[in-house]
Amino acid sequence: MWILPLVGYLGSIVGFCFLTLAIASGLYYLSELVEEHTVIAKRLLTKLIYFIIGLQVVLCLVDGFPIVLTLMGVGSHAVYLGNMRRFPFVKLSDPLFVASCVLVLVNHYFWFQHFSDAQHRSYSRMSSIYDQPDIPSFTEIASYFGLCVWLVPFALFVSLSASDNVLPTMGTEQPSRGDDGKNKRQGMVKVIVDNVLSAIGEVSRLAGWKKPEDRF
Repeated sequence: MWILPLVGYLGSIVGFCFLTLAIASGLYYLSELVEEHTVIAKRLLTKLIYFIIGLQVVLCLVDGFPIVLTLMGVGSHAVYLGNMRRFPFVKLSDPLFVASCVLVLVNHYFWFQHFSDAQHRSYSRMSSIYDQPDIPSFTEIASYFGLCVWLVPFALFVSLSASDNVLPTMGTEQPSRGDDGKNKRQGMVKVIVDNVLSAIGEVSRLAGWKKPEDRF
């Protein structure tokens, strides 16, 4: 077969594009929703951080999760909580914000190593092919990463706002302003999506695919 594999590759590319657009649209909508309900979003995020901290402590006490990694996770969420002091505004050069971005990657790496080592040790102790390894399932591991490692940073990323001059724009559009004439702060996701669309439009105009007056 020659054509069917090509159809499969094409379908995969189209599906990936649609999935990316769906995720971007969802994040854009969530960012707008947070802008309209800032007080409620701040309250929910604060309670969520405390809930995750409590969950990590319970997992350590009941299921025997490593104390060092648990303390690292609790400390990381304490840093995430520090970003709530000026919620929903953020300065990208703020040490707390930079530390939060670094801690997300550090937590992911060390917890991934922990579960990988646990799986390796469990399989090495098996004396027969009929033995069942005593390791968490893929669903349990994925759920832990989703809730205890990525949920709070992802929610903060969607909720936090940046001023219009934080990320440079490629188009000629003027910064959005509020009713009082001052620069209006926008969600970081909205800023990123708007800049990506502006960049695509600029490339399209340079390539002659779009007229200068056309917009997305």
